[in-house]
Amino acid sequence: MDQVSDMRAFVQVVQRGSFSAAAEDLGLTPSAVSKLVSRLEDRLGVRLLHRTTRRLALTPEGETYLVRARDILTAIEDAETEVARASTTPRGKLRLNTGSAFMLHELAAALPDFLARHPEIEIEITVTDRVDNLVENADMAICIGPIADRSLVARRFAATERGIYAAPRYLERRGIPQTPDDLAQHDCIVLSSVPSINHWPFRDGNAIRTFEAEGRLVVDDAEAALRLAVSGAGLVHLSDLLVGNAVRRGELVPLLTQHHMVEPIPISAVYPQGRHRMLKVRVFIDFLVERFADAPWRTRLDRPKAGASATAGTDGPAD
Repeated sequence: MDQVSDMRAFVQVVQRGSFSAAAEDLGLTPSAVSKLVSRLEDRLGVRLLHRTTRRLALTPEGETYLVRARDILTAIEDAETEVARASTTPRGKLRLNTGSAFMLHELAAALPDFLARHPEIEIEITVTDRVDNLVENADMAICIGPIADRSLVARRFAATERGIYAAPRYLERRGIPQTPDDLAQHDCIVLSSVPSINHWPFRDGNAIRTFEAEGRLVVDDAEAALRLAVSGAGLVHLSDLLVGNAVRRGELVPLLTQHHMVEPIPISAVYPQGRHRMLKVRVFIDFLVERFADAPWRTRLDRPKAGASATAGTDGPAD
């Protein structure tokens, strides 16, 4: 039992970045946590952490031990969850990482229903657009786009699509583009944080052509690009997930839908191997599928579209 306690203390210190933060999570004093880690190092006969007054850093031996320790602790947690599943009441804290777009535009409105359905579950949400460590300090994450980390399980529960949009006030001032060639005469809002968004794909017979968006407005945040488009600053290429409400309110109009090439982008629940056995994770994934599999944001785009024949629109994909 001492081995597991020492191992858990070490992993928590690494994940939280300090003895004091780990101690708060474990319900111990910082000195007690430090003694547990020191006891582990003494038993192994190696130094796992470099300690300075400013930061902690893993030694090469610490990096190796951390990977195995996480696997062991997850296996212990899975075994206990498997045995306790007979009680079948989802409970406990669900730690969730999610991007800002999905959180602000969809998840925030849905969570009260989930919490009402599962009164013994707490949710701790970290809103982050980082993709390098999706499940750091979390039970699961919600990610838009492909998952590069093959050690993680990704369950797709919805998809989003990008499209081209503009505000009615902008179109009244500058006119409605009828073909992709017309875009060269318009102001485009460029998103510097996701360069691929600035390559707007169109169907040209059996071929695909790309319009390279350029403009005097360059912004590094999709939410800011959305606000700029609503204000009439120019055309924007964004996800239907982001623009759905603005289109429903008549603040944005889809453009060139009959020309634009739709590329569905997956929205996935992402978690480490074995984590789906935790009941709180399973019921939350089931809720995501139930609520979002039909891409409810897309129904908000069912409005007159500006474009070819007095109107030519676009239903959009992702950011």
